[in-house]
Amino acid sequence: MRTVPAGQAPKLSKSRLESMVEDATIDANGESEQVGGFFTMIDEHLHLPFTTTVLGVEVIVTKVDMTEADEIVVVCRRGKETQRLSILDLPLPAPPPEGAEWVAAYRYWRRGGR
Repeated sequence: MRTVPAGQAPKLSKSRLESMVEDATIDANGESEQVGGFFTMIDEHLHLPFTTTVLGVEVIVTKVDMTEADEIVVVCRRGKETQRLSILDLPLPAPPPEGAEWVAAYRYWRRGGR
């Protein structure tokens, strides 16, 4: 299975990313609420489950969650084992699942619009 490194997919224009950031954070006061806005968009739009490869091991991404520290994570499953992984570090499969553009927008926002 081909995967695209965490910082490289999917490709969106800067103006599209900026528009998505605005959509996710428009009613948010402070960083915690902004992360919550992104969590809502990712949770609503990212098509789950999907398969990807993490550290050379094929896993199934089954859930998006938010930690008490306001970090967006995914729950990865392999057999009976599960592991939480920051969505910032998640390699997406190629082609990425539907809704992965929200992951890209969140990563863009976290990098300060770069």
